[in-house]
Amino acid sequence: MLDVESGTTTLLLSSTDCLIEAPQFHPDGRHLVVNGNGVLLRVDIGGSRSLSPIPTDGLPPINNDHVLTPDGKWHIVSAVDGHLYRVPWNGGKAEQVTVAKEPERHFRHFLHGISADGRTLTYVGMEMADGVEWGRRAVWTLDLDTGQEELVGDGYSPADGPEFSPDGAALYFNSEFRSTVAGHAQLFRRDLTTGVVDQLTDDDRVNWFPHPSPDGTLLAYLSYPPGTVGHPADLPVELRLLTLPHGTPRSLVALDGGQGTINVNSWAPDSRRFAFVAYPIGAGHASDARS
Repeated sequence: MLDVESGTTTLLLSSTDCLIEAPQFHPDGRHLVVNGNGVLLRVDIGGSRSLSPIPTDGLPPINNDHVLTPDGKWHIVSAVDGHLYRVPWNGGKAEQVTVAKEPERHFRHFLHGISADGRTLTYVGMEMADGVEWGRRAVWTLDLDTGQEELVGDGYSPADGPEFSPDGAALYFNSEFRSTVAGHAQLFRRDLTTGVVDQLTDDDRVNWFPHPSPDGTLLAYLSYPPGTVGHPADLPVELRLLTLPHGTPRSLVALDGGQGTINVNSWAPDSRRFAFVAYPIGAGHASDARS
């Protein structure tokens, strides 16, 4: 856990048996949800701080793209079959919330955000393009009430990590669509009313997974070394912070990590702390179908 005001970190949990990834706070501020070894796990940070599997029925193995609904009643997760599923907070039967696309598209959903009213998801849609199975990586939304899916703008491919602003007025995401060098992802904000896209970072580092704080004043993100392609594991990375709307980025902590460190929004409800996962070099870190 990182305190952004003091800069201090606190070790909550470590494991050599489970590949812990993508921590996210429950709205109660007491629990974290992570994924590990293909399942959802809960951590009571005010209690034992141990990993407790969340029982599910009918849920395929999952990756590290999952969110909690703002009321804390549901998990919504990305499964390795390419679909999104909804599961009750305490566990139970999984309900698929996405539908299959045309087989030739090889379309897969990778979830990253949910609106403050809990009605709309935003995710990365990966599909076939130019003969490459995952050649297009675009930003989409899904209305949970109607099931309607919509491409955001032109998708800004290759893009990843879309999240709603707390007021629902914008989407944050990382993309290479304005880069001339492959892999050089930067951070962007799209106004959902006007469609205007602002670039928030413009440096030689490779920047991923923008996470706005619950009060909307700060943006935490994962920053890779220059020249990184994609969002791999086991690299010397930094967790960085900028003040919204157009602050100057500053480094908060350097660590060994990357994939799994902060794939989803991990801010605490108080907007002062956020959780992250470090992977010390040599510990081993490999997994399939993670975005």
